[in-house]
Amino acid sequence: MKTLALVRHAKSSWDHPGIDDHDRPLNERGVRDAPRMAARLATEHPELRGGVLLSSTALRAATTADAFADALDTTVRLDERLYGASPRRIVELAAARSESAVVVVAHDPGLSDLVRHWSGFPADGAIPHMQTCAVAVFDFDIDDWRGLESSVPDRWTYDIPRDSE
Repeated sequence: MKTLALVRHAKSSWDHPGIDDHDRPLNERGVRDAPRMAARLATEHPELRGGVLLSSTALRAATTADAFADALDTTVRLDERLYGASPRRIVELAAARSESAVVVVAHDPGLSDLVRHWSGFPADGAIPHMQTCAVAVFDFDIDDWRGLESSVPDRWTYDIPRDSE
């Protein structure tokens, strides 16, 4: 069994119009939501504790990842390839790991496209869009991550900050 959690970075600030997109920090809501969602994930999915956490190098994603790493008792591995990553790239990076549990903190549209694909089983239950700080967890009955791209999840969960208030 392999478990993959996909986390969209928490809400970012647009208060500094001249700042590079990569360097945008979290806003107040993002600072509040990230640790709350991380704690909820750690409680509801203890199998993710001690796994690996991969994050985009963008400030808003790395800050979100730090909150999740604290809750999951793991360390963040920053990877610049997750900034603007396609679904295929996200899958490739997760599949390159040996751990049985992988958490990825990244961006849209790649995350939404990927969770929509995997949650489309059954089609009427698909996740339409990854909101900021949303968490989708997929369990796959596979022995090796290399089978991830062609796999269908056995089950999945989806959580958003509004649901945790």
